Amino acid sequence: MLPPRQAQVAAETEVLVVGGGPAGIGAALGAARAGAQVVLVERYGFLGGNATAALVMPWMSAHTRHPRPPRPGELGLMPQDHGVGGDLVVRGVWSEIIDGMVQAAAALPPGPETGYTVPFDPEAFKTFALDLLDQSGVTYLLHAFASGVLEPAGPDGVVFETKSGPQVVRAQVVIDATGDGDVAAAAGAPYEIGREDGLTQPMSLMFRMVDVERRLFADYVRRHPDQWRGVHGLWDLVQKASEAGELDLPREDILMFGTTHPSEVAVNSTRVTRVLGVDVFDLTRAEVISHRQARQIAEFLRSRVPGFADAYLAQTGVGVGVRETRRVLGDYVLTGDDVLSAAAFDDVIARGTYPIDIHNPTGRGSTLRDLPPGAAYEIPLRCLLPRGVDRLLVAGRCISGTYEAHSSYRVTPTAVATGHAAGVTAGLATSHQLLPRAVPIADVQAELLRQGADLHRGHAA
Repeated sequence: MLPPRQAQVAAETEVLVVGGGPAGIGAALGAARAGAQVVLVERYGFLGGNATAALVMPWMSAHTRHPRPPRPGELGLMPQDHGVGGDLVVRGVWSEIIDGMVQAAAALPPGPETGYTVPFDPEAFKTFALDLLDQSGVTYLLHAFASGVLEPAGPDGVVFETKSGPQVVRAQVVIDATGDGDVAAAAGAPYEIGREDGLTQPMSLMFRMVDVERRLFADYVRRHPDQWRGVHGLWDLVQKASEAGELDLPREDILMFGTTHPSEVAVNSTRVTRVLGVDVFDLTRAEVISHRQARQIAEFLRSRVPGFADAYLAQTGVGVGVRETRRVLGDYVLTGDDVLSAAAFDDVIARGTYPIDIHNPTGRGSTLRDLPPGAAYEIPLRCLLPRGVDRLLVAGRCISGTYEAHSSYRVTPTAVATGHAAGVTAGLATSHQLLPRAVPIADVQAELLRQGADLHRGHAA
């Protein structure tokens, strides 16, 4: 038994956002612009979450899909291409991030050449995100890891572990944007993990290869179109390297993305299965395995793939990328059928259009299921309200949904949108002295629209 500890109250605020990733950034801005005093606390020494810490780049598309043949070698999805190019369905904070990063020459605008993804510079995004918070009057604390809550049934504060000892931030409303639902779990909210057998989607360590001659690579792809079989890019080269004992991966493809730099690519091809992102021992094992896989893939690219002869692995993510952990059960559970049928809800607060995208939890293979052409699904506010807990909202990939639905809404644009909605709801709750559940949905929707969000109904594109 550990002895009791004393903690310092670091701040008291109206809205506390835990987690400075895309969802947390959206939440902090939404709450501040709704008039609330906001404190954001982040575990790393920089903002951006998986976009910066795990190098999850580019940002995936927030456009509806129009069927068209894949175009291997594009700057965006290489070789994946799900026929995007329709309407943008996530706006508000998300549009502000894209537009600002493009204007700063730190991102490429989504379009046919990028597969409607958004290639971006993760280093530039760190300072861009800080500027956004500063401009909106958000106070933030870095290097602080959430370890517990005060008053679990309706948390009025969160305990953070820091180099200065335990710190407490008290708040009227707390937003869990940790990705893992750490605060919601500590508050006693029910949650699920993985599919029925408990297995989650695998983890991947992304990395950057620089000094790539992309023109040579693109020429090779054009001369060898048979290399691209669905998502099985570089098929023959992978087969030869595997037969020679140079490549031994539990994944079926080598997936690469162009970036804002002409001699660089981001590689998303490592895969670690049967690991859980809320288990420190599993995380340790995943880091070791994925770093060794990254080294192997980099050597394969240098030795076998045209355009990579002089390239080198310049950076891996600060931490392995975790696709899935807790899904906090809310007043509504979004389903895979809701996603694929483009379901609509009266209490819509965000929209999504990314396909159901499930990486095999046990080895090779992925499942991709697109929405109908031109379709988008809606996410209700009830998915952000954990059952049995007041004064708490969730945002990002830990919102309430099934295993299948999660594989769609986990991507960055949708995470920003749910964060934005959680922040607006929290801000209105504090200004009206209401619990988040009691805030009229019409007020939430009106404020989201005022802040530029796209709820489809009444939105002027």
